[in-house]
Amino acid sequence: MSGVGKGITTSSIGKILQAYGLGVTAFKIDPYINVDAGTMNPTEHGEVFVLKDGYETDQDMGNYERFLNIELSRDNYMTTGMVYKSVIERERNLEYVGKCVQVVPHIPLEVIARIKRTAKKDKADVAIIEIGGTVGEYENILFLEAIRMMKIESPKDVITVMVSYIPTPSTIGEMKTKPTQHAVRTLNGTGIQPDIIVARASRPLDEKRKGKIAIFCSVRKEDVISAPDVESIYDVPLNFEKDHLSAILFHKLGLKPRKQNDTLEEWARVVKRIHSATDEVHIGIVGKYFKTGDYVLSDAYISVIEALKHAACKIGKKAILTWIDSTDFEEDSKKLATLKQYNGIIIPGGFGKRGIEGKLAVIRYCRLKKLPYFGLCYGMQLLVVEYARDVLGLRDAHSTEVSPDTKHPVVDIMPEQKENMRKKNYGATMRLGHYLAHIFPKTIAWSAYGTENILERHRHRYEVNPEYVEDLKKGGLVFSATSPDGVLMEIAELPKKNHPFFLATQFHPEFQSSLLHPHPLFVAFLKACMKKQ
Repeated sequence: MSGVGKGITTSSIGKILQAYGLGVTAFKIDPYINVDAGTMNPTEHGEVFVLKDGYETDQDMGNYERFLNIELSRDNYMTTGMVYKSVIERERNLEYVGKCVQVVPHIPLEVIARIKRTAKKDKADVAIIEIGGTVGEYENILFLEAIRMMKIESPKDVITVMVSYIPTPSTIGEMKTKPTQHAVRTLNGTGIQPDIIVARASRPLDEKRKGKIAIFCSVRKEDVISAPDVESIYDVPLNFEKDHLSAILFHKLGLKPRKQNDTLEEWARVVKRIHSATDEVHIGIVGKYFKTGDYVLSDAYISVIEALKHAACKIGKKAILTWIDSTDFEEDSKKLATLKQYNGIIIPGGFGKRGIEGKLAVIRYCRLKKLPYFGLCYGMQLLVVEYARDVLGLRDAHSTEVSPDTKHPVVDIMPEQKENMRKKNYGATMRLGHYLAHIFPKTIAWSAYGTENILERHRHRYEVNPEYVEDLKKGGLVFSATSPDGVLMEIAELPKKNHPFFLATQFHPEFQSSLLHPHPLFVAFLKACMKKQ
């Protein structure tokens, strides 16, 4: 089922194997017709995670990178649309030499070829493949077929791990294994028998439940791994090891550890810091991708959330995050006073018109009240709009994304993007992936990074309009980082003498933060927030 924890399970298995000296790579397979994740609605599918090569992928790719401290490429991500597109292009190029190209076996064979090719390129000892969706769905059946075929071809090299939810109905108070029994039988119907069952539940699995799952699902009792709810996702690899998952994996794969698990010991020390932190830092995240029906979901900003947790752990604090809908401030400006309860405010990336005036009001409040503010991507563009309006007096200043006919387009579409927009060529056409930026000394950004050149990941069509840069500088705004040629503004900030932390980035620093290596800008932001207490 969606959200049961397949991505964290995949990441945790990788972390465990990595800790024992194996080279690990990871794949995510999304069973959607979309060619990539870039055109998916974040409230439905969650965050779009951008890889260093610019590919727009599922948020689980971010989990893999954060857990494994590796950088993945577009080859590590697949969708149904992408695979079909590739097979159809090959057929058009006569690469099947006159064969009748069929859904089976050619689609599964394409999947297998991609996995093998990328695992070899990544020099991996073990490749971990996560198949999205739920057993029994029509959408992912071809990917399960690929796994079945791989298992037949290399039975000693392929194992299958099933993540299944064990509910505890509140009116009964007892864990029920029957849904898992049915799920395994459904998986059996595809020709696959799970080697390991990861049992997700609200609390640890008891021995009786493990025994029932073992008997009715045809696995050994020790191959049923308890995966209870935990305070932090970073506890999961450590919990798995309580059930000796590493020994089970090595036994089933016929592999041997290459070193002691020093990495996992370091991981455990950092996780201990998460749990021991008592001092709180309260951060308000102002956005618009929170609500879906009657529920509030945070997956649209998952990398921002995790980057804040990493930074908080680094400085020995506990990050308390509050979701704030920017439209609330458009309906009632008096609500801005509620922001004083926070140590700092973040406005993450986004698109479109809805909630923009509310965000601008929040930015103005943070600037005037000297409340630490950190803007990401759209959060930088709106900082520039607010500054141009309130400080430079350009009342009509805006982004042409929101107001195409504004008299003062302080944020405008990049020239090379105009043709894409005219042709309605939206998918994978933004400024995407790693770009080099130069940081200027004696700035907050310089103090945070400690270096003059950085590589950061981008995802945007619009930029600060170069025609307004000098006016903004004269008005007191500092552009502390630019593209190497000085044309594109990468970081905007106010001097520390004027504001404790009023900084925003055109790029997405959250995509390069991990538990063991927190991003320096998030660390600098939280340090400033703690001084505000």
